[in-house]
Amino acid sequence: MPSRFAPYLFGFILSGLMSAVVSGIATLRNAGLIDGVLGLWMNAWLLSWLVAFPVVLAVAPITRQLVARVVKKPEARA
Repeated sequence: MPSRFAPYLFGFILSGLMSAVVSGIATLRNAGLIDGVLGLWMNAWLLSWLVAFPVVLAVAPITRQLVARVVKKPEARA
């Protein structure tokens, strides 16, 4: 895969992992360990991921700018 796709792949993987964790926690808290909880989680995860991926792509540039303002730049070496 060409390197120009790296930000999109990063967003895809990050949004997938984070939406899996968050939807899993929410599903377990709401439904408990019942029969069929895995199916409930998968449905919640798919919907969450469909929302999370474009949100991550849209918010990433703003987040990078905020981080750049907060973090000190490395000092130049002579």
